[in-house]
Amino acid sequence: MRQAPLSKIDLVLRPPVLVYGGPYSNLRALTALRERADELGIPASHVICTGDVVAYGAEPEETAAAVRAWGCHVVAGNCEAQLATAAEDCACGFEQGSECDRLAKGWYPFAKARISAESRSWMGGLPGSLTALIGDLCVRVIHGGVTAINRFVFASQRGVIAEELEHAQADVVVAGHAGLAFIERIGNRVWFNPGAIGMPANDGTPDTWYGLIGAEDNSLLFSTRRLHYDHQAAAAAMMGHAYANGYARALVTGLWPSLDVLPPAERAATGQRLHERTVRVLAAAPTR
Repeated sequence: MRQAPLSKIDLVLRPPVLVYGGPYSNLRALTALRERADELGIPASHVICTGDVVAYGAEPEETAAAVRAWGCHVVAGNCEAQLATAAEDCACGFEQGSECDRLAKGWYPFAKARISAESRSWMGGLPGSLTALIGDLCVRVIHGGVTAINRFVFASQRGVIAEELEHAQADVVVAGHAGLAFIERIGNRVWFNPGAIGMPANDGTPDTWYGLIGAEDNSLLFSTRRLHYDHQAAAAAMMGHAYANGYARALVTGLWPSLDVLPPAERAATGQRLHERTVRVLAAAPTR
């Protein structure tokens, strides 16, 4: 599935900026994140979502409506691209016949049946990427890969990251889709995945993740941060429908129901608690 931006949005933002991915139909996590943004004094104009607003959780329409009501910037994920046209599958990039593929046959029809015409129209109008000038750095926000919306990119895949950054035409790429928060530097460039707020990071804790872009002196600070929310209630809401109990259990255990998409290094790290991290980058754009 190739990524073709539907429109181009150019922003000039002064930090702090909050970035997040994968609400995944988890309304409680989204509500907690909005409350966190308010606590930090970050307005909707300085909040960016990397897509997949709708996926595994029990409240797809409610979550989409809440994101619209918030008014933050959103880049289309593969789920939005598919739901906008009422496509038959999520186009997540799962291997056919894998456990992730099997599970998607439960949660995607559940979400598709509950999305309103208004939400489909909104999803269809979302941009495929967003370019922002933050400090003196060009930051490109995408969903998965630079050229493929459903490409999984993980921290251990430095060759893949280098390849993607070569195509990005930016100093920093902010991406989602993979579901794990990480920050990787390749030369003078940065790949920043703030993680997903709608599902834990397979580290054995129920917390989910978001990111912050801050400023200090002549540098930008890229940070991954934990999000605490009422995961028990979110899991109970999913269990009540019994369409994706594996993901419902993951909200509580912090462990994914399938490791199909993970490279060996990330698979080996299953259940190991992740730590918040901050990377400092000079705010003056490097010579590329």
